[in-house]
Amino acid sequence: MNVVVMAGGSGSRLWPSSRGLFPKQFLSVASENTMLQETLARTDGLASDITVICNEEHRFIVAQQSQESKHHLTSIILEPVGRNTAPAVALSAFEALESAIDESSAPLLLIMAADHVIEDVTAFHDAVAVAKVQAESGKIVTFGIVPDSAHTGYGYIHRGDECGVGSFSVSRFVEKPDAKTAQSYLEDGGYYWNSGMFLFAADVYLAELKAFRPDIYEACEKAYLGKNRDVDFLRVDADAFKACPGESIDYAVMEKTDKAVVVPLSAGWSDVGAWSSLWDIGNKDAAGNVSSGDVLSHNTSNSYIRAEHRLVATVGLDNIVVVETNDAILVAAKDQVQDVKKIVESLKAKGRSEVSQHRHVYRPWGVYDSIDNGDRYQVKRITVKPGAKLSVQMHHHRAEHWIVVSGTAKVTNGDKEIMLTENQSTYIPVGVVHALENPGVIPLELIEVQSGSYLGEDDIVRFEDRYGRVPKG
Repeated sequence: MNVVVMAGGSGSRLWPSSRGLFPKQFLSVASENTMLQETLARTDGLASDITVICNEEHRFIVAQQSQESKHHLTSIILEPVGRNTAPAVALSAFEALESAIDESSAPLLLIMAADHVIEDVTAFHDAVAVAKVQAESGKIVTFGIVPDSAHTGYGYIHRGDECGVGSFSVSRFVEKPDAKTAQSYLEDGGYYWNSGMFLFAADVYLAELKAFRPDIYEACEKAYLGKNRDVDFLRVDADAFKACPGESIDYAVMEKTDKAVVVPLSAGWSDVGAWSSLWDIGNKDAAGNVSSGDVLSHNTSNSYIRAEHRLVATVGLDNIVVVETNDAILVAAKDQVQDVKKIVESLKAKGRSEVSQHRHVYRPWGVYDSIDNGDRYQVKRITVKPGAKLSVQMHHHRAEHWIVVSGTAKVTNGDKEIMLTENQSTYIPVGVVHALENPGVIPLELIEVQSGSYLGEDDIVRFEDRYGRVPKG
């Protein structure tokens, strides 16, 4: 059995913590580990082959977080653009079939999302064992969450007849209901929340996709056949994949196939679709508050308060969400947090950087924090991982001054190569080719002062880059 982790979501409803370049699956919001790392840990004992599907700009985050959690990934498939779950899983199915050691039988694929919470891992493994029996017999299994409330934010699965121990045929899939209908589903007992997790044989899924959505199948097959491998990363043909229609597994296959089976799952599941979800699953104090970070509250109840960088104090609040980051603060009524996406849409329309990136911007070599900026200057704190190197590059519009705070810097400055240590500095004039490397065994920290007429990140001309990034930009 192969595990396929889908990590391509944007997580816009968890703004301002979740951003386009660092969405919720890479954040530590429900535990000390990131959501991706918790998902990978959930696979322990299930399978040794793990594939993660993500987009191009998140590839180094996936690689780093998997390494930190000591999970070896068999493959990291990069989507040129998002096309929903049916095409993404098709790529993973083609990859699993090509990589299969035993050609006599197709591998089973356990499809998981990188941004779900499952509190009872043992119950989850037990459900997978039940589903495995069905998948081995040619069924396409979905996991239905046993509801504990009349939730209107999820689609539902209506079970049919029992078709094996702990398994039922799927009678129908139901769109998100209104409150009255959701209550009737809860009382009925035969309806489950649609979790978006699946288990099936790779060839069975592809056959059903080809039967019901040949356009998606053909586009994905063409994209996969045009693939190329870059160390740990698998890139498919971008033009072919961009031509693929976007569709979910539910619409493309599950609602049409006669092979659908549902296995009920009661394991403390949440898709963490909004800040209120973290209040639902969090440890509450006597006043019903869930707090994270440096928080002081007075006369505050039933609220979720998250402080990431500084003290947050609340007085006289009830049913409120407060989320503080180093460049934005969200205050929302807890029952209206689904509309955070409206704020994100407004930020996009205004071209604001807060929609896509934090002040802390992660790169394959480390991270930088934009400390201050003005009309013709910008100040960054840069941390370079041991052994890492920034690209050999130059800028048309800005000069840079580097001051080492700690560690050792190996600097290429034009035709000179110098070593700098704590409190030493160098100046990089406009148009001079330069590079920065950390040859040491501890992180290199330095302050970079940029000055010039244009300070955008796209004023970078790369001549050499060990991380395979494009020559310019």
